[in-house]
Amino acid sequence: MGDVLSSHLDEGRRQHIAEKTGKVLGEFSRCYREQYGVALFNSVRYEIEGNGGPQAQLLHRKVPLEDHVIYSGNLFQYIEENKKWRNRFCVVPHNYGLVLYENKLAYERELPPRVLINSAGYKVLTSVEQYLELVNSSLPGVTPKSGNTPILKCPTDFPLILWHPYARHYYFCLMTGKEQEKWGAVFQDCVRHCNNGISEDSKVEAPAFTDAVRMYRQSKEQYGTWDMLCGNQTQVLSNLVMEELLPELRSAIGPRLKGKAQERQRAWIQISDAIYRMVYEQTKAQYDAMVAKCELERPQMESSIRTDMDQIITSKEHLASKIRAFVLPKAEICVRNHVQPYISSILEALMTPTSQGFAEVREVFFKEVTDMNMNIINEGGLEKLVEYMEKLSHLAFHPVKMQSCYEKMEQLKLEGLQQRFDVSSTSVFKQRAQIHMRQQMDDALYTFETLLHQELGKVQGKDELCKSIQRILERVLKKYDYDSSTVRKKFFREALLQITIPFLLKKLAPTCKAELAKFQELIFEDFASFILVENTYEEVVLQSVMKDIMQAVKEAAVQRKHNLYRDSMVMHNSDPNLHLLGEGSPIDWGEEHGGQPEAEPASDKRRRAKQVVSVIQDDEGALPYEMGAEMLMSPSSPEPPEPRVPPGSPDVVAEIREALAKESIEEPTEERLMNGTHSTRDSGATKEVVVAEGAAAGDAPTKGPAGDGGGVRRAAPAPPAPRAESTAGDEVQHAMPASPAAGAKVLSQDGLHPPVSGAEVTSGDEIPSGDKMHRATAPSPAPRAEVPPGDKVHHGVPASPAPRAEVPPGDDKVHHATPASPAPRAEVPLPPAGTCHQRSDKETGEEVALPAECSLPQPTGTTESIEGMQTEF
Repeated sequence: MGDVLSSHLDEGRRQHIAEKTGKVLGEFSRCYREQYGVALFNSVRYEIEGNGGPQAQLLHRKVPLEDHVIYSGNLFQYIEENKKWRNRFCVVPHNYGLVLYENKLAYERELPPRVLINSAGYKVLTSVEQYLELVNSSLPGVTPKSGNTPILKCPTDFPLILWHPYARHYYFCLMTGKEQEKWGAVFQDCVRHCNNGISEDSKVEAPAFTDAVRMYRQSKEQYGTWDMLCGNQTQVLSNLVMEELLPELRSAIGPRLKGKAQERQRAWIQISDAIYRMVYEQTKAQYDAMVAKCELERPQMESSIRTDMDQIITSKEHLASKIRAFVLPKAEICVRNHVQPYISSILEALMTPTSQGFAEVREVFFKEVTDMNMNIINEGGLEKLVEYMEKLSHLAFHPVKMQSCYEKMEQLKLEGLQQRFDVSSTSVFKQRAQIHMRQQMDDALYTFETLLHQELGKVQGKDELCKSIQRILERVLKKYDYDSSTVRKKFFREALLQITIPFLLKKLAPTCKAELAKFQELIFEDFASFILVENTYEEVVLQSVMKDIMQAVKEAAVQRKHNLYRDSMVMHNSDPNLHLLGEGSPIDWGEEHGGQPEAEPASDKRRRAKQVVSVIQDDEGALPYEMGAEMLMSPSSPEPPEPRVPPGSPDVVAEIREALAKESIEEPTEERLMNGTHSTRDSGATKEVVVAEGAAAGDAPTKGPAGDGGGVRRAAPAPPAPRAESTAGDEVQHAMPASPAAGAKVLSQDGLHPPVSGAEVTSGDEIPSGDKMHRATAPSPAPRAEVPPGDKVHHGVPASPAPRAEVPPGDDKVHHATPASPAPRAEVPLPPAGTCHQRSDKETGEEVALPAECSLPQPTGTTESIEGMQTEF
């Protein structure tokens, strides 16, 4: 790699790159300084005049993911330096950076990570074919011949590739399709979050930056949406420089690359990444200096704005009236002929998938709360509530459970409208709508748990608690319907403006843009920093189409299929004290209602960090294909190794179920259940298989990996009943008492079923981690009762009420099943869930650095490793 970079990026070419970058940043700096004054004026004016928009009904959480890890688990990464696939332990912290460690032990010992990845601007690919297509298009004229070895060969059928048009690519693979789907959802969530890197909390810097980028690109005759407006400000500016710089360098360096087509493609990827890093470092330094200079001038500018606010507004209105008289007739003709006929089509294309996505958010929220309520009825009161609420409170940041909501937006297609209005891609609108969905889900959850927390001191007994949960759920759903309607209408208006305004500006540019200079003399010199002719011109163009857009959205609100409130329906102060509750400190369910845990060392806290998504696969086994890219088997090995069947795959689950069913009939003796719990996820539900292994009955239980806490929990026997009966809605199913032998496994699919015949059922969508020991009391066999293994008592889930429908609380009483009483037998200890075998360093053949005193790095910075320098952008 060093030879390639030194030969093609010599000192002269590096100097040329620095000069080109400085030139682009200099032009952008002028645009930014101009837009900074306008943004500051708009911010102060908004602060003084206030806003007349509708007040949100749901509460907003200030710090959603404090002290939480989104995800962690093992996956295999391709190391380009030595062309090997290595097992890596990946952690996704609350800021959605991808942090890769040598193994889990290195993470727990707080050793430096191998790689830090900020995924802004990346695309998540799930097939090598998609990747090769993008690679072939990145270097025109270089296409490998059919039959040749491709640039990347994945050892499994389940790859995950992070592709970037300028930066380094990252290659991963998984062992099963289920793992690929879940890791793919996690990666997509990281990309979605990192792309939204410009904080909207900044009322001056953020609008000044985005307007400056738009003005700069329009000065280069580039209108329409831009896919690379993603990441933080430095990343966006780096993309802006690379957009101009890379084509020039590609034409200069591409013909000089030597070797086979695959080698030239690989060399070009390395060169492009090196150029991007050079541009990024220079851009960061210059942008920081630019912002610091504007911040120094801000106090004086703000003082002038507050002093002369009325004169500035009068001057701007006078300028706008002159520009309106010149531009508006032409703009109205353009709108009537080229925009107005297509507004309804664009709006319909936007509304259908968006409304389906928000409806799915509502349904997921309703289902999760209803499932929790039914489990509280069947399994216990406040203790179970605490356990479920800790999981439910972060549902919005669960990539797998929210995937069904996000997938609805993938249906968005503008078809012919996309070319007509110069929309490069619909990904901008998709990701924006998906971020709104996540925010609305989190607002609904935060409002629900705030109201429930307030209600806990008033309720007594399990039945009263469940009724309160149902009442609060219906109350929150009404608020969600109103807020989601407001958010969607705002999203539709903004999307229509993003599509039509650049198109109108491009159409009007030949006749109007050259004449704008004459209006500059209408602005007083003292106010020239706060009033710009180009900005006022764009506001006039916006006014020409805004009336048609507002009318189209208003008419769409009448259609019931989109579940939009009419503009005349405004909820004022429906809960005057609710927003006061939201100002309090965050609710810690485990600390307030789960007992006070003992103080833990810092290393234990790191291991026991709460995780939003349960671990997919926690073992660090060797990949059967962990070898060079040119060969899939070591020459010294006489036979190819058998591919390891991943634990928890559907075939293995079926085999284990059959084997245990036979053992329960043939060998009714007690057996010690050792560590053999594996997890698979199917449509948001958890299937847990407990494998029985022979051991002494009196041995002490083994301690699993660190998790959420310690302690021992025993299943309490229920009163005797001839048979279990479950009633939910109109569905009633009866289960005859089963006769499982000790050591038989129990499989729970939806987490809603009470223990039947004394068997313990693990519920919940996530695998609990921790040192908890679950003990189940073996059931007494019932004579002449034969029930196939896996039979369960099913509870019908009540359907979600129609939006804005009034459901009187307490009318429908939910009945639950009474589990049969188990006969007293010896207790059989169960292993802690999620415990897996960790291979040692000798088994994997990898070296692990000695422990060092260091803290978990944030995914911003640079880390040096044998695999090369990895920089977090």
